[in-house]
Amino acid sequence: MIRSYVNNGFYREGISVFGTMFEFDVRPDHYTFPCVLKACSCSENVVVGKKIHGSATKAGLCSTLYVGNGLVAMYGKCGFLSESRLVLDEMPRRDVVSWNSLVAGYARNRRFDDALEVCREMETMNITHDAGTMASLLPAVTNTAQENVLYVKDMFQRMGKRSLVPWNVMISVYMNNDMPAEAVELYSQIEDHGIEPDAVSVATVLPACGDTSSLLIGKKIHEYVKRKNLTPNLLIENALIDMYAKCGCLEGARGVFAKMKSRDVVSWTAMISAYGIRGRGHEALEFFSKMQESGLVPDSIAFVSILSACSHAGLLEEGRYHFKLMTDHYKIAPRIEHFACMVDILGRAGKMKEAYSFVQEMPMEPNERVWGALLGACRVHSDMDIGLIAADKLFQLAPEQSGYYVVLSNIYAKAGRWEDVTKIRSLMKRKGLKKNPGGSNVEINGEIHTFLVGDRSHSQSEKIYRELDVLVGKMKDLGYVPDSESALHDVEEEDKESHLAVHSEKLAIVFALLNTEEGSSIRITKNLRICGDCHAAAKLISKISRREIIIRDTNRFHVFSDGVCSCSDYW
Repeated sequence: MIRSYVNNGFYREGISVFGTMFEFDVRPDHYTFPCVLKACSCSENVVVGKKIHGSATKAGLCSTLYVGNGLVAMYGKCGFLSESRLVLDEMPRRDVVSWNSLVAGYARNRRFDDALEVCREMETMNITHDAGTMASLLPAVTNTAQENVLYVKDMFQRMGKRSLVPWNVMISVYMNNDMPAEAVELYSQIEDHGIEPDAVSVATVLPACGDTSSLLIGKKIHEYVKRKNLTPNLLIENALIDMYAKCGCLEGARGVFAKMKSRDVVSWTAMISAYGIRGRGHEALEFFSKMQESGLVPDSIAFVSILSACSHAGLLEEGRYHFKLMTDHYKIAPRIEHFACMVDILGRAGKMKEAYSFVQEMPMEPNERVWGALLGACRVHSDMDIGLIAADKLFQLAPEQSGYYVVLSNIYAKAGRWEDVTKIRSLMKRKGLKKNPGGSNVEINGEIHTFLVGDRSHSQSEKIYRELDVLVGKMKDLGYVPDSESALHDVEEEDKESHLAVHSEKLAIVFALLNTEEGSSIRITKNLRICGDCHAAAKLISKISRREIIIRDTNRFHVFSDGVCSCSDYW
C-alpha cells in the first residue's frame, strides 16, 4: 500500500499508512523503510524523515544498504547535506546508488564543487560511475566551467554505451552549457551504437537543431518521431515547432501546430514567436488573439513573445496596448524582459525621450538588456545625448563587453566625431577588448560549415573568393555601393571596402550558392547582428541568384527574396 501510494505521488497517504502499521502491531522491515523514506524525500518532509530514521535505528535496520541509501537520498533532497554525508560514512556497505544519492543531494542544493568532488572520490575507491551518476550530476554541470563539461564527457566515454540514459544526459549537458553543435553531433551517433532514441532524446536535441539551424537533421528527427509514433506528445510537438521556427521554416512549424490534438500556452507562444521573429507582427497578433479565444490564459512568457513581435514589426500602439493588457487585465507584474521589449519598441519607433523616461520610471534596476536596447535605438536614430547615458551604464554593468564600445564608437562616427571614435578605440585597446569576430553557419547535406570574417581556412576558399568577386561586380552593376559605415572605424578608409567584402555571411552565402541546387533556399545563422552592408548585399544577391536567402542574426530573421527583405529595412 505504501509503495502504491508513493509510486503514484500520494506521499502523505503513504506516510499515513506507515503510521497505521504500528496500530496493528505490524513491524516495518528493510522493504518498508526505503518506501516511506522515498515519500519523505519526494515531499521534502525532513521532520517525518528524521522520525523514520529513529524507527529504523531502533529496528536495527539503519545500517542495511537499501535503508541507508534511502536516508542518504532523503537528507540530500531535503537540503540536510551534513546528515546525508554522515549516513553514507557510517554505512558498512555502500554501492554506486549510495554515492549517486549523495552526488544528487549536493548538485540539487547548488553545492556543485562538492558534487564533483564526490564523483572524484568514487574513482579513488574504484567505484564505477554509471548512468545514475551522470544524471545525478546534471545540475552541477549547467552553465559551468569547460573543465567540468570535459570531466562528464570523459565519464560518458568510459561508460558502456548500451544504455540510452547516459546519451540523454550528455546531450543535456551540452545543451545546458551552450554547446548545441556538440549536442547534435552526439545525437547523430546514437543509432550507430544500436540504441533507439526516445521522447527525452528527441525533446532534448531539437532545440540544438534550432540553435544551429540544422534543418535537415531536424527534419530527419521529425521523420523518426512519425515513424516511432512518439506523438501526440506536447513536449516533442512544442520542441518541433520551436526547431522549425528557429530554422526559418514557418511552413514546418505551422504544419506541426495544425496537426496537434491539444495545445498549451507554450504551443501558441512558439508560433507567436515564430511569426514575430520574422517581422510578421500582424500574424503574431492574430495567433495571440486566437490563443485567448481558445480559452487559454497567456502567461508572462507569451507576453514577452507578443511584445517582441510588436518591436520587430514596428507596431508601436499595439505594443503599448499589450503591455497595458498584461498589467491591467491579466494582472501580470512585468519582468525585466517586458520592460526591455517596451524600451525596444519605443526606441525603434524613434520615441527616444519616451523610451528613456520609461527606463527611469522602472520599479526595478534596469539591467544590461534594457540599457542595450536603448543604446541600439540611439545608434539607429543618432541620439548622442541618451546614447552616452546608456553607454555609461553599460560600461558599469558589463565593462568587458566589447560590443557596447563598438556601438558607441559607431554613434560617434555617424556624428562625425572622429576624435571620440579614436578615444573609444584606444580605451578598448588599453582594456584588451576586441570586437567579437563575426561568424556564420550554413548547413549543407546535414553538415554544418562555419565561416569567420576574412576566413580562408575552408577547403573551397579559393573558389568562394573567386565567385564572390564575380558577384560583387554584378552587384555594382545594379548600383551597389559598399556601406563603409558598416566597417570597423579603425580600418583604413581604402581597406574598408575589401574588409566588408569578406564578412562571414557573404562567404557563407557564396559557399551555399556553389554547393546547393539552383532555386533552393539558403539558410544562414549569424552570431552577431547583421551589418547594413551585408543586408544590402544579401538583397541584391537574392535578386541576382533568384534564390531565397534566410539569415538569422542575434535579433531576428531576415528573409531576402528578389531584392527585398522581409524586415522592410526596419531592423
